[in-house]
Amino acid sequence: MTQLIQANELTLSQVEDRFNLRQVLDDSTFFHEWQNSLPELNAWEMQTLDRVKAEFLYLNKYPMLEDLVKMVVVSPLLSLAEFYRPPLRPVLEKRVDVTLQDGERTVWGRIDILLLQRQVWVAVIESKQAGFSLKDATAQALFDMMANPNAEQPTFGLVTNSSHFIFIKLVQGELSQYGFSSEFSLYRSENELYPVLMVLKRFSELAIR
Repeated sequence: MTQLIQANELTLSQVEDRFNLRQVLDDSTFFHEWQNSLPELNAWEMQTLDRVKAEFLYLNKYPMLEDLVKMVVVSPLLSLAEFYRPPLRPVLEKRVDVTLQDGERTVWGRIDILLLQRQVWVAVIESKQAGFSLKDATAQALFDMMANPNAEQPTFGLVTNSSHFIFIKLVQGELSQYGFSSEFSLYRSENELYPVLMVLKRFSELAIR
């Protein structure tokens, strides 16, 4: 039986074909914003992120509502990056349900898309079953980022399931291009919320220029 693929179930390959979009693998030149000229964090910010990570690791031992995970991890990050201050203002762009078939197993989740100044997008995955990864949301995030009316400027995105984080850069043109950052994880020994916040603060600077 032919499977009907909804827009929110598109693969990266299908999104690439639809928009004549290609991935740039050399992120040192194309996507340098997540690596260079990053702002320093002060002691209070690092202490706050240490507390956020500790709270997440504690709560993650128990069944949690996804809204609680977002409240514990994502909201503090956006606040520290000053996305809740003028002239930036987050707007809930859309919520989409995603269902993936893997043999006899069905994995489903929800993606929240936050739009900030139309140049920065945040996609938050609400994972309902194990196996719903960041990759499942990157195609949907790119699909939505292509709708940015300010196509003359790069668009930046963050995709997260509250434990793992990956950044996206999109440049539209005759041949639109995108690139990914490395993936950051709360399960590593170092607190990788530090670089996540640094990149978000860099995006905040770019969005208000």
